[in-house]
Amino acid sequence: MDRMIYIAMTGAKHILSQQATVSQNLANISTSGFRAQVDAFRAVPVIGPGLATRAFVVDSTVGTDFRPGVIQTTGRDLDLAVNGKGWIAVQGADGKEAYTRDGSLAINSNGLLQTRTGLNVLSSGGTLSVPPDSDITVAKDGTVSVVPTSGAKNQVSEVGRIKLVNPPEENMVRGDDGLFHLKDGGTADVDENVVLHSGGLESSNVNASEALVNMISLSRQFDLQMKLLQNAEQNDAKSAQILSQ
Repeated sequence: MDRMIYIAMTGAKHILSQQATVSQNLANISTSGFRAQVDAFRAVPVIGPGLATRAFVVDSTVGTDFRPGVIQTTGRDLDLAVNGKGWIAVQGADGKEAYTRDGSLAINSNGLLQTRTGLNVLSSGGTLSVPPDSDITVAKDGTVSVVPTSGAKNQVSEVGRIKLVNPPEENMVRGDDGLFHLKDGGTADVDENVVLHSGGLESSNVNASEALVNMISLSRQFDLQMKLLQNAEQNDAKSAQILSQ
């Protein structure tokens, strides 16, 4: 009975956590470049004298589904999608290098190339600054070029190259800011094989139908854990009644 009580109790707790994860995924179904979070659970025996029959359910893996989303054409020059594997390097709010697949970019009032959320896009040498009154284009290798809106239209100038990286997925972890970082806290090297698609954005890789079915399944699993606890309580009451006779 001990094993049933402990597994049902901790199982119900972690099912609620998994429901929160699925809800988070559904909330980001329209977030460009979003990667779904996945959970996995396992039973672990409680170590200690007199506890050999007891086991906990623990969250053994909080991982990420790295499958790519669909590239949706927008026609906007500063909408960029990574074609295949790879990441765009940005400067996180803490000043450290981080990585994103959301390529919806803009130029702020100081001429810095940023994400829509206000994070600076990085090049190998730092941030990217765009001169005023210029039309901007981004090549598939990340090279940023500008043409003045007045004067000679053939004066093309390169202002830098967006840092594109492709570290091993097992070395990446999602931060509290929603950006990805290397587990060791370092920075990734530039990968020349990463290709950008200009004029489009990558959709979230969350499957809405699958997530909704998962929510229903988790709800039923939670009900099952509650019934197991109720059965354990009934069995305990019956046992006490028999022993008292």
